[in-house]
Amino acid sequence: MERIEHRACFGGWQDVYRHESEVLGCTMSFAVYLPPQAASPGAKLPVLYWLSGLTCTEQNFITKAGAQRYAAEHGVVIVAPDTSPRGDGVADADGYDLGQGAGFYLNATEQPWARHYRMFDYVADELPTLVEAHFPVGDARAISGHSMGGHGALVVALRNPGRYRSVSAFSPIVAPSKVPWGEKAFGAYLGEDRQAWKQWDASELVRSATEKLPLLVDQGGDDEFLDTQLRPQLLQAAAVAAGHPLQLRMRPGYDHSYYFIASFIGEHIAHHAAALHGEAKVHAGVAHEHHGGCCDGD
Repeated sequence: MERIEHRACFGGWQDVYRHESEVLGCTMSFAVYLPPQAASPGAKLPVLYWLSGLTCTEQNFITKAGAQRYAAEHGVVIVAPDTSPRGDGVADADGYDLGQGAGFYLNATEQPWARHYRMFDYVADELPTLVEAHFPVGDARAISGHSMGGHGALVVALRNPGRYRSVSAFSPIVAPSKVPWGEKAFGAYLGEDRQAWKQWDASELVRSATEKLPLLVDQGGDDEFLDTQLRPQLLQAAAVAAGHPLQLRMRPGYDHSYYFIASFIGEHIAHHAAALHGEAKVHAGVAHEHHGGCCDGD
């Protein structure tokens, strides 16, 4: 593992590392923000994992979201991986919504994708193992993300009961098996058996979730993808039917950009910090809340 970026930020350090991933079979980069509390002797800080959206790398979040200020305030490490395997030997496709930059945080079963596209295993297992071995962190974990990464955060948390203390998402693709982005990616990565798609679809997973980990979702009301690709009402309906706690906050005027994320990332980090520091499983009793306010993302 090699550190390739190192910048002072809000009393801590924003770093980027490169390493060889056994799971993905390629070289990967990931960002780590170490807040000032990480310098304390014997520190074992909690970690928030952030998953970015289509076309992004680890750079989008660390340069646009403004999260470091809040991570420093709450004593939370933030780890942000790339969005897919990368490299000359890694399968790719034309267009922005399949292949490199569009890993969809699943384990592909179809060729030519199956060899490298195992982002679920990378995010859920390999990356946390690496982080917990090399940084001053404990085993308290949270996960969040945006758009495709919001889908990833929800799916990774729902498929790993007990592993995360909290989960949230901005503008997530909540029902990928029912929208064009997901249908294209799932058809390529997983094949045409739509039953197999359900294990990677948050709106399906909440129906049988054994752990009722509260879901916090912020969605911009002026998001250009709201009605075609995101469709948060599908997650809401599934959560109501299953009795799964969901706080869905519609933010009038906000779009899908990082202006949206930057507007509310402080609230999300505070939400995770409360759970990570053992203050409570926040919002557990809040079922389906619609907020006035603002927002924007990818």
